[in-house]
Amino acid sequence: MNVMYFAWVRERIGIPQEEVTTEAATVNDLVAELRSREDRYAAAFADISALRVALDQELSDFDAPLKDVREVAFFPPMTGG
Repeated sequence: MNVMYFAWVRERIGIPQEEVTTEAATVNDLVAELRSREDRYAAAFADISALRVALDQELSDFDAPLKDVREVAFFPPMTGG
């Protein structure tokens, strides 16, 4: 699946997106896999309460299943001004 990172998540990880082969059942499982890769992923996902996730371009929850999902996007909450 294609995993995309935006804003400070992208800055911490150092790439905007990547193809990830995973057996993760949920977004939380995927986050756990990514955290275990390298320190930069652990830093990006240290506090997931500060993140939002979209699955195939629709907002979702970290408990959501990943079955048949093609794209996961992680980003901080948007602010208006």
